[in-house]
Amino acid sequence: MLPDKKIEVNWSRQAKGDLKNIFERIKGKTKSIESATNVRTDIIETSKNINFVEQYQVDEFLGEPFRRMVVRHFKIIYKIQSDTEIRILQIFDSYQHPKRLRKK
Repeated sequence: MLPDKKIEVNWSRQAKGDLKNIFERIKGKTKSIESATNVRTDIIETSKNINFVEQYQVDEFLGEPFRRMVVRHFKIIYKIQSDTEIRILQIFDSYQHPKRLRKK
């Protein structure tokens, strides 16, 4: 795999909903749109900065073919679709118990 290939990042409906819920939860808890926006931006930018599809570790609870990135305390679960494409499946608050991940 050549690191200069552009990785296409696609988001599942579930992941988009998770991101929206995270934004709303942070905005409500902190009363700060700026804080919520910063977290959302960090998550999106991290997913855009993948240089190769196997850059991050295999998720320890889900196993292959699921990989994970961690941004702040959020775990981003993705699956390799091809050498140049990944699909973000879910964003999981790592403060929650990992068994809840399997139920979704």
